[in-house]
Amino acid sequence: MGRFAPRSRGCCGSPSAHRHGAKISSTVRVFDPQPRRSPCILEVAMRSPRREHATLGSTAAPAMIPESMPERFSFLDRAAKQRREGELLIAAALHSDRSAGRAFAEAEDALRTAYERDRDRIIHCTAFRRLMHKTQVFVSSEGDHHRTRMSHSLEVAQVARSLASALRLNETFCEALSLAHDIGHPPFGHRGEWALDALMTDHGGFRHNAQVLRVVDQLERRSPDYAGLNLTRELRESLLKHEKAEDWPAEFGERPRSPCLEAQVVDLADSTAYNVHDVEDGLHAGMFGEDALEAEVELWRRARAVVEQRHPRFLASTDDVNLRVKRITTELLKGMIDDLVRASAERLARAQPASPAEVRATHGFLIGHGDELEPLVAQLHQFLYRRFYRHAKLQELERRAASVLSELFEALREQPGELPPWYRAWVGKVGLERAVCDYIAGMTDRFAERERARLTRRD
Repeated sequence: MGRFAPRSRGCCGSPSAHRHGAKISSTVRVFDPQPRRSPCILEVAMRSPRREHATLGSTAAPAMIPESMPERFSFLDRAAKQRREGELLIAAALHSDRSAGRAFAEAEDALRTAYERDRDRIIHCTAFRRLMHKTQVFVSSEGDHHRTRMSHSLEVAQVARSLASALRLNETFCEALSLAHDIGHPPFGHRGEWALDALMTDHGGFRHNAQVLRVVDQLERRSPDYAGLNLTRELRESLLKHEKAEDWPAEFGERPRSPCLEAQVVDLADSTAYNVHDVEDGLHAGMFGEDALEAEVELWRRARAVVEQRHPRFLASTDDVNLRVKRITTELLKGMIDDLVRASAERLARAQPASPAEVRATHGFLIGHGDELEPLVAQLHQFLYRRFYRHAKLQELERRAASVLSELFEALREQPGELPPWYRAWVGKVGLERAVCDYIAGMTDRFAERERARLTRRD
């Protein structure tokens, strides 16, 4: 029985070599967390001769440095972080100092890069907070331990950062995209999306990828100067990963053949995270058993073999089902990540993309599984489709979601005065049906059910 390929301990080549056009190595190294760099201007100021204790208002101290901070305290401002990106990242990665900018021009932040600001705006927006009570697969009220859209997004961000770090891509961009990628989802997960799409058939339909751009560009509000979050162009474009050429927004120009490497990373991190956590959730919900996984899924058998080798007799002797499942799914996730890193590094070494533009002009993903694991990952997904996603319990939840959203949609269309003030004003800009759809899409599962009950006088 085979095992996952071990982590490579090779060297990717020095940062300086990449700056001078050296080839990308197909192996992966652990980065020095403290690369050599020029000191930033505030560090230079703090290395001046010892001064008397200064207050915040004193001209003897650099701005924003409290008196309790050590004299030689070193920190990274935006310029230093950008230099670090130049030293660590490959040429085809996204570099924050080369961003195409924002729709509404803003002054640069002293401490944060452009992509750090994107990430922070996403974390602090209301649409992200509501993911806590939005369905991943189960309705959020079904249990405390099932995944929600927020827990899924956090897991995607963790996997994406691991991949980006190993491949010398922009971790912060991957994190921002991971956290934002699901904020266009309506209540009740994909079942809610299908229901809203049917309700909006005569009004432009509903797609969660298009909706996420509506959320970050129009529906979120953080400044009187502009609508939305005013995210960077690269992040906004990367949110449209599933849009067809005919639906591609004209403002982004011609649809690229492939997304940037960081968007490819997040796409694979997304599928990797949900494949693994849906195995856990399906087992905990009793929709299938370990025996079915053992019989039908080669990746499960391989992960189990790794656990047996690392912890002899543990699986046969333990009565702790949750711990047993967690140990196996941990090895499953680790093996899939290791394979993604190894196979992607080899593709990058062969392709040698010189810029993000060259990546976008390439047919097919450079980030992905190797030839051995790719069909096995597909086998796992097919198992989940048969045993989990099409399970009778989830089919019943689909009917419930369609009923709740249909009744809520019709009630709000007939009683537009029940819309919040902002959405009543929004009707004049986008039409009644689209305004109602935007309002419902932003709801959590439980709020949608409460509003349906309130407006229809039904439990």
